[in-house]
Amino acid sequence: MTATAAREAKDRWVREWDPEDRPRWEHGGKRIARRNLIASICCEHIGFSVWSIWSILVLFMSPAIGLGFGAGEKFLLVVTPTLVGALLRPAYSYAVVRFGGRSWTVFSTAILLVPTVLAMYFVSQPGTPFWVFLLIAALAGVGGATFASSMTNVAGLFPRRMQGWALGLNAGGGNLGVATLQIVGLLVIATAGSTNPAYVAAVYLPLIVLATLLAALTMDNIAIAPAGPGAQREAVANRHTWWISLLYIGTFGSFIGYAFAFGLVLQYQFGANAAQAAGYTFLGPLLGSLARPVGGLLSDRWGGARVTLWIFLLLAAGSAVLLVASAQQSFGLFVGGFTALFVLSGIGNGSVYKMIPTAFAREAENAITSGLGAPEAFARARQLCGAVIGIAGAVGALGGVAVNLAFRNAYLASGTGDSAVWSFLCFYGVCALVTWAIYLRRDRNRA
Repeated sequence: MTATAAREAKDRWVREWDPEDRPRWEHGGKRIARRNLIASICCEHIGFSVWSIWSILVLFMSPAIGLGFGAGEKFLLVVTPTLVGALLRPAYSYAVVRFGGRSWTVFSTAILLVPTVLAMYFVSQPGTPFWVFLLIAALAGVGGATFASSMTNVAGLFPRRMQGWALGLNAGGGNLGVATLQIVGLLVIATAGSTNPAYVAAVYLPLIVLATLLAALTMDNIAIAPAGPGAQREAVANRHTWWISLLYIGTFGSFIGYAFAFGLVLQYQFGANAAQAAGYTFLGPLLGSLARPVGGLLSDRWGGARVTLWIFLLLAAGSAVLLVASAQQSFGLFVGGFTALFVLSGIGNGSVYKMIPTAFAREAENAITSGLGAPEAFARARQLCGAVIGIAGAVGALGGVAVNLAFRNAYLASGTGDSAVWSFLCFYGVCALVTWAIYLRRDRNRA
């Protein structure tokens, strides 16, 4: 065995990988892909939990523990990790094909220890300056970036006919990290009271270590066709990249933005205390995360664009329910409407991501009719898919920033979130129109 071969064996590299080869897929490929998928889901799950940890920690912050920050400051603490996670996603998407799925997952999971340890320490220090928490919240953004590397890896592991299911399961399992974190926060409040936020972070330290070990012991570095700078530049110039990114702002931006803001909205809209807010906030992210694979499965059957169109129409209707609940000061209707928005955005996350491989596969088919060889055309399509996953994931996460900034400005200006909800309703209408006009009108370019 040569030195290079020995090193590749040690690093668990699988160089010849073609999930579209059915015989090889059935005789070993499927087993490898599923093993990597399980570890990927676990690590992304922990990443999302760390990413969203400040959505719970801010509920604890009060003069009682020497951290009496106002609404504007608390919303900034949940906006900051959202923004950092979004900006890092393209780099993470590229890193997984540069360094390998196993190697990058081990690194990106282990590094979550840094913001978690810092959060655990400083939230126990009364009088800590706001800028310190802002810096730690920014470091927590690395948890959100794991989504891009994980999704890029999984997209390369599975054949196109199974990508709706695989991507939906991977993303849904990762999104569940938000709900799990909020359940942990609720349990901490129930057992230790609302003055011990450090316990929330402490729970995740051993989980991060276990997830890192799982990735190191069970994952492989799959030689996925790299979506390098050339593919990324081509993706940036492709119209589908930006239409899909816009739609992903409406689905994932809603999901993560609402998940981070929901607790604070209940506090400022209805005067809920930390225990009450935490008691309701976990349900929406939980159901929305479980709904994401459903979006993938529905899209495998009916087409991503059809499912996405209906989701945006229903999201607009759900926003109208929130406005009615706010006008009537109906806590139950407000929570019910918000929960419905989580479920709908979760389904939409799966359907929009299903549109990516479908759209570029159609472009590959068009290229074949123009004279390009099938292997080259579909290899190019897979590279573009990897690049678009990173771009759309980053742009979509920026939607979460917009959601929290909209709520922050609304509450600072009027003490109610109605103006923010009106802006969301209008945006969903725009997304529905784009989906119909670009991907469904006259049944052309259906994705």
